[in-house]
Amino acid sequence: MATTHRPHARIEHRKTEGVVTRKGEHSGFNGWLAVKITDVVGTMWCAYAFAGLALISLPAAIKGGTAPLIAWTAQTFLQLVLLSIIMVGQKVAAAASDKQAFQTYRDAEALLEISDDLHRLISLNNAMTEEIQTLVKKG
Repeated sequence: MATTHRPHARIEHRKTEGVVTRKGEHSGFNGWLAVKITDVVGTMWCAYAFAGLALISLPAAIKGGTAPLIAWTAQTFLQLVLLSIIMVGQKVAAAASDKQAFQTYRDAEALLEISDDLHRLISLNNAMTEEIQTLVKKG
C-alpha cells in the first residue's frame, strides 16, 4: 500500500491567517469609532465620573421625597454608573476569551503538526514494510 503524503492546504493558510481577536473585529470608520468610544466609556474611571455626575442631582431627589429618590436611583445612578461597570466586565471577559482563542489556536497548530508527522511516519513505515517484503521474497 503506497501512500503519498500531501499536507492539507489549510495548514499553510492558518499560518498566514493568525488568530481572530476582538481587536480585529471592527470595520471602517464607524466600527473604529464605536470601539474607541466603548474603550473610553468602559473604564472604571468613567464609572467614577458618571457616579460623580449622578450625585450632583441627589440632593434634589432627596428633597422630592420617596418617588423622586427611587426614580433617581433607578434612572440616573444605576443606569449611568452600571453602564460603565458592565462594559468593564465585558472587556475583561473579552480579553479572557481572546486568550482562550489564542490558546486554542496554538493547540490546533500543534495538532496539525502532529498529524503531519504521523503521516510522514506512516509513509516511512509503509516504505520499510515494502522493503522487508521484497527482501523476504528474494530470500
